[in-house]
Amino acid sequence: MLNWLRTLGRQGAPTTKTIPDTLWMDTLLQFPFLARRPVAELQRLHELAGKFLKQKEFTGANGLKVTDEMAVAIAAQACLPVLHLGLRWYDDFKGIVVHPGAMLARREVTDQAGVVHRYSEALLGEAMEGGPVTLSWQDVAAAGSSAEQGHNVVIHEFVHKMDMRDGAADGCPPLASRSAHAGWHSVMQPAYDGFCEKVAMARRFGAEPPWLDDYGAGSPAEFFAVACEAYFVNRERFTQDFPSLTVLFDKFFIPAK
Repeated sequence: MLNWLRTLGRQGAPTTKTIPDTLWMDTLLQFPFLARRPVAELQRLHELAGKFLKQKEFTGANGLKVTDEMAVAIAAQACLPVLHLGLRWYDDFKGIVVHPGAMLARREVTDQAGVVHRYSEALLGEAMEGGPVTLSWQDVAAAGSSAEQGHNVVIHEFVHKMDMRDGAADGCPPLASRSAHAGWHSVMQPAYDGFCEKVAMARRFGAEPPWLDDYGAGSPAEFFAVACEAYFVNRERFTQDFPSLTVLFDKFFIPAK
């Protein structure tokens, strides 16, 4: 890591440290979906990302060295979902592991007949309950150009961490009451069901595929994470397909004061 980021870990360092303006501006240029946000939000994001960097530890895997630029890019994107909620949503973990590219994860699944299937799965990122977040730098860096398609691996994995705060990810973050949970599911479930139907029609019968990444059809948790990617990086296009989810997400991610 470079000199600026190293100073954050020193004993006696302040609890927050302003990201240098030149480094911050370079980050905004690299990720236009950040730069397009209102000035007041960018000021808040700048401050929050500095606090985030003070609290987290970055580790490069497979020989990768995490630079200031890489860490700030990840911090800025990770802080978008909690911009109006605060970093307490990320206080159950400290480590962020950055790989040069996609990772191969070994999987083991037992089917209904009791047969064990072992295979490898290429991952762009992974969020572990109570544990670290793992990211592919290749895909983090590509977020500036992939926003048009609604993709963002950092937001995806950090939304999973938010979802996991009340246990395993299920597509619903912790909410204040049973009625709030019921209201959430009353909007999310039909949106998820309709999306899965469109994905199935495209895969089986060659119908036009949905704009949103079909990875979201894997489970309600993945649908929530994929939907949040698009909501934060290409809100206008996302709202064309999911107006009800935009309203729901606004209420959650931008709570009334």
